[in-house]
Amino acid sequence: MDDDRMAALWRVESPRLIARLMRLVGDLDTAEELAQEVFVTAIEKWRAEGVPDNPAAWLTTTARHLAIDRIRRRDTQREKYRVVAAAQPQAVEHDADADLADDLLGLIFMACHPILSPDARSALTLKLVCGLSTEDVARAFLTPAPTIAQRIVRAKKTLAAAKVRFELPAEPDRPARMDAVREVIYLVFNEGYSATSGSRWFRGDLCAEALRLGRMLAALTPRDTETLGLLALIELQASRLRARTGPGGEAILLMDQDRTRWDRLLIRRGLATMDRIERLGGTVGNYALQAAIAACHARAAVAADTDWERITALYDGLARISPSPVVELNRAVATAQAFGPDAGLALVRPLRDVPGMRDYHLLYAVTGDLLCRSGDHAEARENFLAAAARTGNDAERRTMQARAASCATGHIGPV
Repeated sequence: MDDDRMAALWRVESPRLIARLMRLVGDLDTAEELAQEVFVTAIEKWRAEGVPDNPAAWLTTTARHLAIDRIRRRDTQREKYRVVAAAQPQAVEHDADADLADDLLGLIFMACHPILSPDARSALTLKLVCGLSTEDVARAFLTPAPTIAQRIVRAKKTLAAAKVRFELPAEPDRPARMDAVREVIYLVFNEGYSATSGSRWFRGDLCAEALRLGRMLAALTPRDTETLGLLALIELQASRLRARTGPGGEAILLMDQDRTRWDRLLIRRGLATMDRIERLGGTVGNYALQAAIAACHARAAVAADTDWERITALYDGLARISPSPVVELNRAVATAQAFGPDAGLALVRPLRDVPGMRDYHLLYAVTGDLLCRSGDHAEARENFLAAAARTGNDAERRTMQARAASCATGHIGPV
């Protein structure tokens, strides 16, 4: 097996191994260490003997044996070892898929524990649950790798010092923990959907991972409209991925996409999830409202059919329950589409004075588009260049530079 295939297998299987090993050994550092040992063993054995028919099963079996061996060597109480060793084959044999889902969710809830800072939760989730390297996590946060490594180490020490248990919270305790879990899953999706750095416009592997985690969380809480809203939002936005780049990898913005390339299965699933939300009480939360906005785009066969007035009304509601400069920027885009560029500019201009927005590249991209549409091409060009200077993504930078070179056509809308 070549290095690329092994790296891909690590990204997929390492979170599952760590989750299973946590159940056995009860210690996060030990679980990570054993998972790495399993892969080192796999590389050596598979290069000599060939890859087995079921690599995932081989990894799981080897991990279990290594874990039991580690327990035996560390624990001098023979009776405890005998009980653990005898119980593990039975645990693997019965409904392994259900056990794995519970283990992965337990790992997510641990990584997203409220005792950790939001940055630490995100970094730990990307590292443990999504199988990213420390360097990949650092690129996602535009932060030096040593800083991310220290953040992850501190997070694990904090969890250990607080004796945070590896388990799904009891049902009455889940609501207080769900906001943090949803936030991190959506962060993973956003980093995949609009990569903050690198040469790719998006990262499909992260989008797929967020979709998988969202489905597991929704299965755990099938009547939670906000979790369902998160799942619908991810499904509907992920449906556009194939249409977001051209033949040469160039970025294609929402209004210019070939909608026949949108994934109809994901759209059907997303809209069906929206129907479930309506039956359970409606779109009243942050994620459910964002999903309703995505559904408006999904229902429009061509860009001209988009119901921008409804989208504007939904953004008005979102701004009331979850106000933020980014929500306001998106509300300005929708308002401009519904009522003209000057109406959008009236909402955008005050955002220049909001701390943290002066270096946000999409503020300049949106401003450039609205100015271009209103006829002020010179100022539009300056804003596109400012957007290009502030993004860390190469594909996005090229798009902004192209817009600066030709401000008379195209759109910068929600992408």
